[in-house]
Amino acid sequence: MNTTISKLPQEFHLLAFSISADYQLLLFSGVLLIYSLAIIGNVAIISIVCFVSQLHTPMYAFICNLSVQDILYVSVILPKLLTITISGDPSISGIFCITQEYLFTFCIETEFLLLSFMSYDRYVAICLPLRYCTIMNNKTCALLASTAWVIAAIDSLQLSLLISDSSFCKSKEINHFFCDLKAILKLSCSDTTNIKNMIFIQGTIIGVLPFLLILTSYAIIICNIMQIRTSAGKVKAFSSCSSHLTVVLLFCGTSLSLYMIPEATHSEEQDKLLSLLYVAVVPMLNPLVYSLRNKEVLTAFKNLYIFLKGKLSNT
Repeated sequence: MNTTISKLPQEFHLLAFSISADYQLLLFSGVLLIYSLAIIGNVAIISIVCFVSQLHTPMYAFICNLSVQDILYVSVILPKLLTITISGDPSISGIFCITQEYLFTFCIETEFLLLSFMSYDRYVAICLPLRYCTIMNNKTCALLASTAWVIAAIDSLQLSLLISDSSFCKSKEINHFFCDLKAILKLSCSDTTNIKNMIFIQGTIIGVLPFLLILTSYAIIICNIMQIRTSAGKVKAFSSCSSHLTVVLLFCGTSLSLYMIPEATHSEEQDKLLSLLYVAVVPMLNPLVYSLRNKEVLTAFKNLYIFLKGKLSNT
């Protein structure tokens, strides 16, 4: 073990998953499949939202932003995991490690903010339908989406700069499959109290608070839906927000349980499994949830398919 104190090392080693060589190919195949489905699904969502005019609404604009950040953070994490799994080389440069940590934190915070803005959109649509076009216009939607990206970028940059300025005197082996913030801090021999306090504060403001606001908005939404007299109206209202609520519970539940619950309650291997759930599985499921559970998206896919089929047959 190297005990020499130094600034950001030239190289870290990602230990990834502790499994036998017999299961490496299975892990590689599974991660590759998840990554491929996540990219294909999210690209499809972005394409359909951009090309179908009926989906040019605030809700689908937020979904499009969500798909962009899903593509970004699976692409910065999973290809490296695939490389480690197939080659057996766990090395990652110090600069790329910090970049990976920055982009991951940036995307996670962006998703929390986007999901909270999406819940506000559903609240206005169901509880204030007559004022929806006035409140959630294109300008408001663009402002909210831009706010999510900018706040997350600035907030994540602060953490990354603090970490890159830390000293490392312990092993350079990161017991994770990517440069996770908590895993990197375990290797630092600097005083990380300020960084941990910042993580807790930011996690509360950008993670817990938006999650509570989302739950509150959906409690109000459900109360309003129950007051709708017709069963058809209730089903339509529930269907318009059930997809978003499903994604919220999947993403927020796993990420908050990992970063806000004390470390003593779960092992490092459990941390990896939870991380894999919201790093890989949730981005893969998002397009499926928003398409299979959404009649507008399914109809748009069918219409686009018929249009493209007609174009190809004419040529």
